[in-house]
Amino acid sequence: LGLEQPIFTTRAHVFQIDPTTKKNWVPASKQAVTVSYFYDSTRNSYRVISVDGSKVIINSTITPNMNFTKTSQKFGQWADSRANTVFGLGFASEQQLSKFAEKFQEVKEAAKLAREKSQEKMETSSDQSQESGRETPSGNQASSINGTDDEKISHVPENTEANSNAEIWKSKVTQSQDENNQLRNKISELEDQCKEVNLERERNAQLSLRIQELEADLQEKEQELENLRKQAETIPQLMAKCESVTAKLQAAEMASRDQSEKMTLLQSEIEDSQHKQKNMKTELKKFMDVLDGKIDELHEVRQGISKLGVDN
Repeated sequence: LGLEQPIFTTRAHVFQIDPTTKKNWVPASKQAVTVSYFYDSTRNSYRVISVDGSKVIINSTITPNMNFTKTSQKFGQWADSRANTVFGLGFASEQQLSKFAEKFQEVKEAAKLAREKSQEKMETSSDQSQESGRETPSGNQASSINGTDDEKISHVPENTEANSNAEIWKSKVTQSQDENNQLRNKISELEDQCKEVNLERERNAQLSLRIQELEADLQEKEQELENLRKQAETIPQLMAKCESVTAKLQAAEMASRDQSEKMTLLQSEIEDSQHKQKNMKTELKKFMDVLDGKIDELHEVRQGISKLGVDN
């Protein structure tokens, strides 16, 4: 099988129409798989091929009368009469679907041109064969009908030669048929080999994808490590700031304790002062009471003196 490098490759979830209901979609792949366009140089045709593990889930030959239809933003389908099924593809994005649809149209046009060229070659070959076949029999027939007996006898070798040519052509046709059968068998063998090659390519593609994923993970880890290194470089500065803040906090706590002790001492002094003031007020009140008594006594004495003066 003359499959060359893929013309276009994408990834999609593959579905086939339910052969019973002809309505429901049946998943043909467990996950998104590689879907590729190939050119088959042996058969001068274009194919859509997809493999899931060891299973070929799409092997569709594109013909000029096929149409790829977008049924939603991320889903498209086409009917394959040779495979007697309808294939459906679910893409991760609308852009991937549009790209696949554009490529389908391009491949369809290419298949149409390839078929037209093939038909032109066959028609040209057929016309040449018919013209070659007409020339010799017509000459012989004309001689046989219009000629004399002597002429008929003279044309016997030509008829024999024509018969010999016919036998040669028959032999060539038989040989060509045998070669065609051998080619068919060889194509079948090559198709089997191609399946193995496609499986190996799919495995390689999966390995390449896995390697890319691992490389991306490695780059991400390296970036994280670089960020951690940069953060580690700032740790001494942060530690110094932390120690400075801690020292300031301790100094503030000590100052607060000193202020608290001073406040306690002042509170004690205030309480003592208030107690002394209270005592002084008590003593002052007593003194005032005594003074009031003395003043009253003095007043009485004055009144007594005044009375004595009046009496005298």
